[in-house]
Amino acid sequence: MFLGAFAMLSNDLAIDLGTANTCVFARGQGIVLSEPSIVAFNNVTDRIEAVGTEAKEMVGRTPGSITAIRPMRDGVIADFDAAEKMLGYFIKKADKKKRFMRPRVVIGVPSEITQVERRAVKDSAYRAKASEVHLIEEAMAAAIGAGLPITEASGSMIVDIGGGTTDIAVISLSGVVYSRSVRVAGNAMDEAIAQYVKREHDLLIGERTAERIKMELGSAAELPRRKEMEVKGRHMLEGKPVTVTINDHQVREALEDPIRQIVQAVRDALERTPPELSADICDHGIVLSGGGALLQNLDLRLRQETGLPVQVAEDPLSSVVLGAGKMLSDFNLLRKLSID
Repeated sequence: MFLGAFAMLSNDLAIDLGTANTCVFARGQGIVLSEPSIVAFNNVTDRIEAVGTEAKEMVGRTPGSITAIRPMRDGVIADFDAAEKMLGYFIKKADKKKRFMRPRVVIGVPSEITQVERRAVKDSAYRAKASEVHLIEEAMAAAIGAGLPITEASGSMIVDIGGGTTDIAVISLSGVVYSRSVRVAGNAMDEAIAQYVKREHDLLIGERTAERIKMELGSAAELPRRKEMEVKGRHMLEGKPVTVTINDHQVREALEDPIRQIVQAVRDALERTPPELSADICDHGIVLSGGGALLQNLDLRLRQETGLPVQVAEDPLSSVVLGAGKMLSDFNLLRKLSID
C-alpha cells in the first residue's frame, strides 16, 4: 500500500544530461522535455534570463550584459552553478504535476567519468531537489533504449555519438565487457567545420552556423549527389559580412579528423573484445545512437572500415534517455547497472 502511494506521489525522472541537449523522461509519460543544454545569465542582476531552447536563440547574439553558456563540456559538468540551475529548471518543467514528493532521478553519464565528475553530477541533481540520484553509463542506457538484448549471453556493441563524447561499449549478460569514452563527437565536428571555413575562406562563423553546415552538408563518405550551400559570416581581413559557397566535399574534408578518431576508437574496441563476443558482433553488427549517428553515411564508413554490419538505432537522439527511462520501472536492473 505504501509503495503504491509513493509511486502515485513521486514523479521519477530519467535524464540524458548531454553536452549539446538535455532530454527528460518521466515514468508513465515518456519523453517530456528535449532542449539545448544552454543557460543565459544576466551579468548585471546575476539572474538567469533563459534556459534551453530560448537560451540557444541568444547564442552569438547577446549584448554585453548577457552571457549564454554551456554548463556541460565533453559530457561532464564544466560550470557547477550553471548546471545546478539548468537541472533545477528542467526538473521543475518536467514535473508538471508539481507532486508532493521529490523525484528519483536516473542520469546517463560518460563511461570514463571520474569520481570527482560523478560527485559533481550527483550534487547538482540533489541541489535541484532530487530525492535519489542514480548514475548509469550512457552507452549501456543507449543499448537498452535501442532495444539490444543486453541480458542475453551474447555480445552487443553500441556506439553512442553525442555532443561532447562518443561512448563505445560491448555488452553481455547485463554487464559491460568493454567500454571507452572518447571526447570527440558532435561539438568537435562543429569546431572542425568552423576552423576549416576560417582557414580556407578567412571567414568567421558561429557555432550555430557550423552546426547547420554539418547537418545539411556533413558526411563521412561520398554522397551520391553534390551538395552546396551559401554561408554567411564576418571576413577576417575586411571585417565586413560576406557570403561564400561551400560544398559537401569541403565539409567532408573538414570532418575527416574527428571521424577518423571515432572510427579508430571503434576499431580499438573490436580488437579488445573477447573472441566469443566478437563472433556475436560479426552476426549482429554494430548499432549507432546519439545525434552524431545521423551524420550522412557514417554507418557506411564504419561498415567499410570494420567489415561488419552497421545500423542506426530507430530513435538515435533519444536512445540514452529511453534506456534510462526503462530502468525507472526495473530498479533491480538499475541497481545492477548503476555506477554509483
